Amino acid sequence: MSNRGGGGRRGGGRGGYEGYPRESQPPPHTYGRGRGRDGSQRGRGGLAPIPAAPPTMASSGSAELSLTRETERLSLSEKKPVVVTPGSSSAIVPAPVDAPPRSSKSIGYPDRPGFGRAGTKCVVRANHFLVEITDKDLYHYDVAIVPETTSRNLNRSIITELVKLYQHSDLGGRTPAYDGRKSLYTAGQLPFPSKTFVIKLAELDRKANGREREFRVTIKFAAMKDLHHLHEFLQSRQSDSPHETIQALDVVLRESPCTKYKTVGRSFFSPQFSTGENPDLGGGVEYWRGFYQSLRPTQMGLSLNIDIAATSFYKEGHLMDFVAEYLNVRDFRDFSRPLGDHDRIKLKKVLRGVRVETTHNPDLRIRYKINGISPGPIDRITFPDENGASLSIVQYFRNKYGVNLKYPKLPCLLAGSDSRPKYIPMEVCQIISGQRYVKKLNERQVTNILRATCKRPHEREASILKVVNGNNYGSDNFVQEFGMKIYNRMVSVDARVLPPPMLKYHESGEQKSCQPVVGQWNMMKMKMVNGGTVNSWACLNFSRTSEREVIKFCEDLVAMCSRKGMVFNPRPCINLITANPRNLEAALRNLHQRASSNVPNGQLDLVIVILPEIRGSYGMIKKVFETELGVISQCCAPKHVSRCNPQYLENISLKINVKVGGRNTVLEDALSKSKVIPYLTDRPTIIFGADVTHPAPGEDSSPSIAAVVASMDWPEVSKYRGVLSAQTHREEMIEDLFSVVQDPNKGPLAGGMIRELLMGFYRSTGRKPERIIFYRDGVSEGQFSHVLLQEMDKIRKACASLQAEYLPPVTFVVVQKRHHTRLFAEHGNRNATDRSGNILPGTVVDTKICHPTEFDFYLCSHAGIQGTSRPTHYHVLYDENNFTADGLQTLTNNLCYTYARCTRSVSIVPPAYYAHLAAFRARYYMEADQSDASTSIGDRSRENPVPIRVLPKTKENVKNVMFYC
Repeated sequence: MSNRGGGGRRGGGRGGYEGYPRESQPPPHTYGRGRGRDGSQRGRGGLAPIPAAPPTMASSGSAELSLTRETERLSLSEKKPVVVTPGSSSAIVPAPVDAPPRSSKSIGYPDRPGFGRAGTKCVVRANHFLVEITDKDLYHYDVAIVPETTSRNLNRSIITELVKLYQHSDLGGRTPAYDGRKSLYTAGQLPFPSKTFVIKLAELDRKANGREREFRVTIKFAAMKDLHHLHEFLQSRQSDSPHETIQALDVVLRESPCTKYKTVGRSFFSPQFSTGENPDLGGGVEYWRGFYQSLRPTQMGLSLNIDIAATSFYKEGHLMDFVAEYLNVRDFRDFSRPLGDHDRIKLKKVLRGVRVETTHNPDLRIRYKINGISPGPIDRITFPDENGASLSIVQYFRNKYGVNLKYPKLPCLLAGSDSRPKYIPMEVCQIISGQRYVKKLNERQVTNILRATCKRPHEREASILKVVNGNNYGSDNFVQEFGMKIYNRMVSVDARVLPPPMLKYHESGEQKSCQPVVGQWNMMKMKMVNGGTVNSWACLNFSRTSEREVIKFCEDLVAMCSRKGMVFNPRPCINLITANPRNLEAALRNLHQRASSNVPNGQLDLVIVILPEIRGSYGMIKKVFETELGVISQCCAPKHVSRCNPQYLENISLKINVKVGGRNTVLEDALSKSKVIPYLTDRPTIIFGADVTHPAPGEDSSPSIAAVVASMDWPEVSKYRGVLSAQTHREEMIEDLFSVVQDPNKGPLAGGMIRELLMGFYRSTGRKPERIIFYRDGVSEGQFSHVLLQEMDKIRKACASLQAEYLPPVTFVVVQKRHHTRLFAEHGNRNATDRSGNILPGTVVDTKICHPTEFDFYLCSHAGIQGTSRPTHYHVLYDENNFTADGLQTLTNNLCYTYARCTRSVSIVPPAYYAHLAAFRARYYMEADQSDASTSIGDRSRENPVPIRVLPKTKENVKNVMFYC
């Protein structure tokens, strides 16, 4: 890295790149996405150099994605002016670097570059069912309901009543499909272009009082859906997907399940699917079984993806039963005294948004949505009666309803609004059935739901087929009305099993390399390829484990690390410290102060922490060590310390090694002088992983956390530096990939996560990345174009801010784990499965069930342990490196064997996995504040949002290693 100021063509300045000598720069077409593999100009998704434009993504109204390459066709004098800040960290900033990308309604993604051929061929079955459609006319109508409602259930009730009354008259005998919102679809034209109906429904919120509500429903013609376009797209003769037509057909297939079951997203649930089971999860929560259903365009045509599902619901019943179970109160007499602040806050969070029905008046049962709970008990809440006298809630219920409240020391439920609050005692409420429990499940509940829903592949396959047969699509009125046919057999798909890579270990071991078998290997005879060094370390014990056991554990752990190739000082710098977990922060700082004074450079290499038996301290330990003291730590559960299992010690040694800067294993071909790993070792390549994690529902003050990691050790590609950033609540786009701040003295200063990691790569390797591979986790299909437009633009700007002519080619791949495609091996073929009955690791599918034209594939890179393996879906949104199908599939599969924390291949590519871990590490930093900020309803409204808390910054020495492992 250059420390000189200045600028010009070479892009000097502190924090910038020292420019390449002119003759060493690759020719423009090497980087260009504008030309194909044969050198010809490419079409969809290509790059078009734009004269005199800033490096930003744009659209000219076509379906192409355009990025500026200022290195092409432009002399220096023709380019936009650059802002040069001598001596600053911004080096060269092409202006205007902070200009937002121009929006694009349609972005073309790369065409599939052909199909993969590598690996051993096999056949698998997928839980996709072929759908045939006829050329019936499909009409779309807008629906307007006055007064407007937000409840889909109420909307459906209104339209159901309308169809019941007018189907064979005004609707011309049509059976419409309705999405519950604004759209209605028919298989043929209605007799009118627009018509208004008056529908009367019994009042839903009150029973036995005979009230009716009146609604005016206007149905107006909107469009005729183009089925010919859909057929052309499915046969790869049309490039752009007719999303609205597919959505209309999906609404048709969902119409019958919507009327029978509880709808959650694209899934349907009912207690009837759990008949004969005990669905109790504990804590007032139960699970309901159901199924997922989605219509998808694929290479074989339209496909109905069906999978079994399960999710958690509040138990129907008396609210007091839920409160007792949730707070683990076994004797209701305990409610004779006020709740403590901790229990009241817990209850407030879990009940917010829950709908209840009152029981104290059998003639008028009213439904309410809970907004919160009162800060004090019921017997302290008073309000003025009609004469202006003060009246307590206890007196009110006694006088008006003859109800003597049994638990006046409990808080009151809050409903209504700030201007007209309603106070409802818990003991007169009942939880309404069918409410999904969206709060985070505790460990016991997670274990129970996994135990209940975890099915082996043959069991899951049988359950899916049972759902398909039970839905009986062949006799469904809506399916018949719209001329659709659903086959009830899973499709058979051609697949391939990619071979595992050879892994390199240290030369001094008994075994220097190995090839994994069925996704796993044993490093008993091997040493880490690069052992880290731990000169100064200490141990802090928060558990009740005896001092003798802890010392024995530390000795065995040090011995294991040494056997595996680490340089580990056998003696700690200070004696073992045992501390009370109630004084956790003070104990951490005390240990750091004492240990640092005994270390020559004052810097501890490692602290081994024995956690307390009670959970909840891990986040605070990591926050203090990593954001305040700059210390690497390894936390161990007390149960493992007592057992001192060799396998556990080996796993911990793997984590410690990468935390102190070592490498456990690398791809053997990465170090080979005679072999080249395509798209990786032929030129300096940096691999990014990125993810965003969002707070749990109801945590309005918690930001979303973005994490980006990048490889720092080309060509080995096994060390990843991680950077973290807090951003807008529930924002999926990573906001801090690139940023510009205006310094009053130095002018605009470029920064951001991509820039920081590119500079880290240069410091580590002495080379600039000449290729970028970006694995982006956590993006749904509906967000593809927005993520690509925003994040690719920031990647470009980050590169150009380091050097005006620096724009390495980028491949942008979305990593999707949250999908419902499952792959099953052939029946009776034991050679095609692992021990759990799942498909073999390395199984890849890029035919039939994949996108008709775009570059995507399913890869199951791991061996199953329990349940049914979920393959990961990789979808390429941008590709300037011109990957072949085999090239990207093989590289991705091989990288899955380099995950640092175990000797198994993992299910998603490690950089995406590491980004996920890093994001959750930051979430630990931001653990919810236990203080009760406010009980007023207005404080939680969108108009008065709670300020987003700031993310503590990780110390620089911590970021240099894989602290998140």
